Amino acid sequence: MPLADSDGTSIYYERHGSGPAILFVHGSGGHHAAWWQQVAALREEFTVLTVDLRGFGKSDSSMAEFDGQDFPGDVVAVLDQEDITDAMLVGQSIGSVAALRAGLLRPERVSSVVLGHSLGGISHPELRELAAADRAEAVKLPVIDRLLTGTFQRERADLTFLFQQMGTFNVARMQDLRNLDTDGPTLEEIRASGVRVAFLAGEKDAVLGVKTVTRAHELLPGSHLEIVPGAPHSMYWEAPGQYNAAVARLRRTLTAPKEAA
Repeated sequence: MPLADSDGTSIYYERHGSGPAILFVHGSGGHHAAWWQQVAALREEFTVLTVDLRGFGKSDSSMAEFDGQDFPGDVVAVLDQEDITDAMLVGQSIGSVAALRAGLLRPERVSSVVLGHSLGGISHPELRELAAADRAEAVKLPVIDRLLTGTFQRERADLTFLFQQMGTFNVARMQDLRNLDTDGPTLEEIRASGVRVAFLAGEKDAVLGVKTVTRAHELLPGSHLEIVPGAPHSMYWEAPGQYNAAVARLRRTLTAPKEAA
C-alpha cells in the first residue's frame, strides 16, 4: 500500500498509468476513489496520482482534530515520495486551496495548478466579496442541489446515491478544511512563483458563479479559464467526459517551461 510521510502522518495515495503527471486533490466529501472516472479515462496518456488528505479515505485519521493548514503538506509529501518534478495539480472545490498552496510550497515540483470550482483561497478583496455573495445564495439550497443538477439526481439515482456515500469513508469534515482559506496567497505571490494557474468551472455551478471565476481569471494575468457548458459544481462526477477532456487539454496546454521568478 503506497504511503507518504507528511511530517509524521501517513498519507495514502495511488499512482496509475504513465506520461505527464496529474495529481488530483479531492474536496470535502471525497477521497482517492472519487476519481474513478478520471483514472480510467486518463491513465493511458498521463501518470495519474490520487491522494487521501489526512482524515480522509485510507490516510491516517487517528488525530483528535484536523487542521486544514496541514493539507498542502500532505500533497507535497506525495510529490516528494514519487519525485515528481512537473506535476499539474487539479483540485476539486476546497481541495483546490490545498492544491494551490502545495504548488506554491514546491514550485520546483509543480508546473501548474487547476483550480476546479474554486478561487483557491486567493487573497483579494474584490474576489472575497464576490465569493461571499455566491455562498450566500448557495446556502439557500439543500447540499446535494449545490453539487449536482436536479436532472442528474432524477435520471441517475444510482450514481447520486454513490456520490453521497463517498463521504461516509471520511473522519474529517468540511469544517476541518475551512481554515485553509486563512491567509491565502496574493496574486503577486502566485505570479512570482512561476506556477501557471487555470480556473476550471461549470456553467451551472451553484456554489461559485461564472462571473466570479471570470473575474479571478481577469485579475491573474497569464491564467487560463475553462467554463464547461451545463456542468455543475461536481462536474468530475456528473459530467466526467467533459471534465476529463478539459483536464487533458489543460495538461497538454500548460506544459511550457515556467518563466524565471
